[in-house]
Amino acid sequence: MGVRPRASRPGNRRTGGDGAQGAPPREPPSPTRKSTPARRARGAGHRAAASRRPARPWSRRARAILLGVAGAVALATAALVALVLGFGRARAPDGGRVVEINWPDGLDAGEAAALLAAEGLVGSERAMALYLRATGGTEGFVPGPHLLFEGATPRELRQLLTRAEGRPKAKVTIPEGWNRFDIAARLEKLRVAGRKTFLAATADGAFLEALGIERGGAVGAESAEGYLFPATYEFPLDTDAREVARRLVAESDRRWAVLAAQGKDGLAALQATLGWGRREVLTLASIVEKEAVVEEERPLIASVFLNRLLDPGFRSRRLQSDATALYGCVASPNEAPSCAAAGGKPTPAVVRDPKNRYSTYAHPGLPPGPIANPGAPSIAAVLAPAATKYLYFVAAGGGRHRFSESLDEHNSAVRKRREATAPPSALPAAP
Repeated sequence: MGVRPRASRPGNRRTGGDGAQGAPPREPPSPTRKSTPARRARGAGHRAAASRRPARPWSRRARAILLGVAGAVALATAALVALVLGFGRARAPDGGRVVEINWPDGLDAGEAAALLAAEGLVGSERAMALYLRATGGTEGFVPGPHLLFEGATPRELRQLLTRAEGRPKAKVTIPEGWNRFDIAARLEKLRVAGRKTFLAATADGAFLEALGIERGGAVGAESAEGYLFPATYEFPLDTDAREVARRLVAESDRRWAVLAAQGKDGLAALQATLGWGRREVLTLASIVEKEAVVEEERPLIASVFLNRLLDPGFRSRRLQSDATALYGCVASPNEAPSCAAAGGKPTPAVVRDPKNRYSTYAHPGLPPGPIANPGAPSIAAVLAPAATKYLYFVAAGGGRHRFSESLDEHNSAVRKRREATAPPSALPAAP
């Protein structure tokens, strides 16, 4: 019987290409991993996380040191600012003294502090120099005349020297009849401008011409006297004296325009008869201002002086006003020897001294210029005087005067006045 072939088992079948049997079957190859965007992102995140390392101990210490240094600097800066601000507001002892100083150009902080210390305006030169450096130096300081004063804080001194807009102000009231010397004293007292500086400015010929003040006449305008209109003004402390004068003259110009328009007929008459202009009107108005006390007497007093100039019978043409002679001793005290012993009183020597150019006893006609700064009522009185024939007047008490047309009437009024005011012991015994 034939032999049946043995069935092959699946596990024993050879699959090799050479037909060899017994070799184990090969595993199928694993599929290859492909890179995706998500996978790449995860990889980058892992790398970044791996690159971060915990802060090292020395870095935290450095940060703490830096913070400490910054805090110290901030505290030091704050302390310096507080020191500067505190020093800037520190007020020195105030003895009431003012200092007129011609501030030089180009000083640095140290030189400026030295100058202020030399004038007794600051207690510590070194501290003042530090304050000036810390607050901007001296670049904004205005050279030229300044009025500084004791008791000013360093901050106030800076404001004055830079003429800062926000510096303190003062109200200045100029009464009618004050002369420029009176005004200068008040300006200095209120710390607005120096007395000497103001007087120099108001007597500067070029400045007067710039202000439009007439320079004509036999003598010419010697100063701005008569053009500094009496009123109330407000000025910052340490104002340029020329600016003060400019303001006062501008107010005088404005008031004159109104008064001249209102009294145009009177002004035309004065121009026609005496050849007068504004300056002569102001000169006589200043005399009326000094002589008048009661308002309603101004036109009467003006009429007396004008009658003396216009009446052919009054040949001397002397106005004979004590006020004019006294002003001569104020404006030019060294010209008239009699002024030295006058003591501010109209002594016979003063009023009759020919060397006193302003004396209307010694010289006929108007004085060289105004003797004071008249107000509007006195100017109006000259432009519209009372229609009288009076040639004389004398005080009658209570600010009023007794007016006379003749010398005999005047002498009688003078005797009555002396009797009324003489002490009882000086009166003659009753018969």
